[in-house]
Amino acid sequence: MRNDGNLDDPNGSGRPADRSDDTPSTNRLAALRGLARRTRFWAPMNPRPGRTKLAVATGAACCLGLVGVSQAGIGAPDRAADPAPSAEVAERAAVDPASRAMARPSTAPATPSAAPSATASPKATAKPKPKKTVRQIVPVAGLDRTQMNNAKKIVQAGKEMGMPRRALVIAVATAMQESTLLNYASGVLPESQSYPHQAIGWDHDSVGLFQQRPSSGWGTVEQLMDPEYATKAFLSALAEIPGWKDLPLSVAAQAVQISAFPDAYAQHEWRAGEVVAEILG
Repeated sequence: MRNDGNLDDPNGSGRPADRSDDTPSTNRLAALRGLARRTRFWAPMNPRPGRTKLAVATGAACCLGLVGVSQAGIGAPDRAADPAPSAEVAERAAVDPASRAMARPSTAPATPSAAPSATASPKATAKPKPKKTVRQIVPVAGLDRTQMNNAKKIVQAGKEMGMPRRALVIAVATAMQESTLLNYASGVLPESQSYPHQAIGWDHDSVGLFQQRPSSGWGTVEQLMDPEYATKAFLSALAEIPGWKDLPLSVAAQAVQISAFPDAYAQHEWRAGEVVAEILG
């Protein structure tokens, strides 16, 4: 290569190549093509390293250019014909934006699309709970309804106190003897007649189911006319008698009442037992 940038002609005499500005363009193109063909054969025949490198570089550039052109022509149709993204890729693309936006799924219940089928099995209806029936206590042992109701009040008051069955029988038998299970007012105490009562007696100031006397310290007239209070007063006195559970009924009742007829209570024991059994069920 000369200092002016033109290649030396290896087959020439060393003078500059025949070129001028007035050379036709067709001749210039033919000269360049001939120069390129000669350059491909210079490398194996020319032992000089400088020219060998120039020839190799020129050939490599030409090859790379052809490869680039071929790839440019072939690659465009391939990219245009790329297959559509798969269903999995599309699904991920739809899920990812929702996740990034922190969108929450709707919790609203789905609207039924159609009315339930006519053949669908009906829902089981809850069976109504049976109503609790109150057992009707019928009068027994020759008592009427009023007497049986009073006996029931005695038994209920004793149960509230936690007294045993034996105490309930003693109390009912005592009331049978003292008042025939009727709530007595006193003709001597007009005040007693202002309270609910079923009969009027004249045995001093004795009142109520157990004919207890206000003057003896059993309570006020109003209190003793209340069957519940009168019963609890009797049973409280009975509970204070030592060994009352083991005493005969007449002895236990007399210890509380201090009656003029102590043996009269015993005759009512079996009837009192029948009444208590009916009430307790």
